[in-house]
Amino acid sequence: MIIDLKRFVEKERPFWQDLERALDRIQAGTLDLSDLKESRRVLGLFQRACSDLSRVGQANAEPELRTYLETLVGRGYAEIHSAQTYVRRFRPVHWLLHTFPQTFRRQAWAFHLSSTLTLVGMIVGGLMLVLDVDGRRVALAPFQHVAMQTPSERVANEEKNYKENSHRISEHSGTFSAQLMANNIGVSIKAMAFGLTWGIGTVLILFYNGVILGAVCLDYMLDGQTVFMLGWLLPHGSFEIPAILIGGQAGLVIARALIGWGTRDGIRTRLRLIVPEVATLIGGVAVMLVWAGIVEAFFSQYHEPVLPYWVKIAFGSTELVTLAAFLILCGRNDKPRPASA
Repeated sequence: MIIDLKRFVEKERPFWQDLERALDRIQAGTLDLSDLKESRRVLGLFQRACSDLSRVGQANAEPELRTYLETLVGRGYAEIHSAQTYVRRFRPVHWLLHTFPQTFRRQAWAFHLSSTLTLVGMIVGGLMLVLDVDGRRVALAPFQHVAMQTPSERVANEEKNYKENSHRISEHSGTFSAQLMANNIGVSIKAMAFGLTWGIGTVLILFYNGVILGAVCLDYMLDGQTVFMLGWLLPHGSFEIPAILIGGQAGLVIARALIGWGTRDGIRTRLRLIVPEVATLIGGVAVMLVWAGIVEAFFSQYHEPVLPYWVKIAFGSTELVTLAAFLILCGRNDKPRPASA
């Protein structure tokens, strides 16, 4: 029963307007209904509007208010019950520019943990290289092309090959490129899949990948080949390394769902809720690795004198800044598109 109709309207109107905005976004296709939290919020607003309509009818309120609420509830019923149409209509561009970065930010805790594990591994890899006589051989064991020669020897061979065969990538570079790509793709997929081991496998993979990365980088830096290293790694590494970290992020999201941190839901419910998140993250990883593969094949493996190192470093740095801006900013201010005339 409504005692003070004016006060009731003032209290409830913000919720009605919020529901209107949500329905506008559903109609425009800019509301991510795969987000369970957002879906529950919209459903709660709709149920509240239904309750308000019932109370207004019992209070014999003015016809304009009753008509407004009847229209709002009717529209809400139509939009919400047809929401599957919008959910199933996969739009690749919208997914890439909105859904993927939004999902990345929602699970940012897992990315930060993934980055920390890799960083710790890099420190350990650097220490192995500096303190242990056999550290270089052990840390670089997965890459025999790197472990069998010093950075200066490899740089000299690379530049000699390109000077003599500038019209094609050397056989050595092509072999190493394929080996590096296969390693990073495998690491990304395993980092995600091993989340099913309650995160233990994901943690180990991220740490070990950090050990290798740290050892390789420090090996080149200590041998005075920092510029070559940056020109070699930055163009494709600007996407490959974040892709591995996001793969680890997806694995840690799975691990958290299995363990049940911060929720009382059952394990089936927890896993069902994170399926869209994990699928979106690993889909983004796939897109990133495709781009990294293209850059690796047609850009990264060209060295001086064919391609100046400063050009490669500038290109890789631009990629890294662009990727960071994309993940941080894209989809942050989604608004309903204006209705066409």
